[in-house]
Amino acid sequence: MATLNVSVVSVDREVWSGEATMVVARTVIGEIGILAGHQPVLGVLGEGEVRITLPGGERLVVDASDGFVSFENNQLSVVASKAQLV
Repeated sequence: MATLNVSVVSVDREVWSGEATMVVARTVIGEIGILAGHQPVLGVLGEGEVRITLPGGERLVVDASDGFVSFENNQLSVVASKAQLV
């Protein structure tokens, strides 16, 4: 399965970065799922989970709020005022 590069950052640090096969994030208008090759998108991050599926099938969960999600050219950035691995 194709992968995308993911970077999750909070105001004061990088929370996680690496390759993933899928990311699901909560925006202010609902959840959005991102796979490699997705159309470019920019969304306002809502409070809640960002679920990251790694190439081996393992899943990470980041609790994040107040920021944005940006995807273009298989690079996903989650920028939040508060974010931490759960």
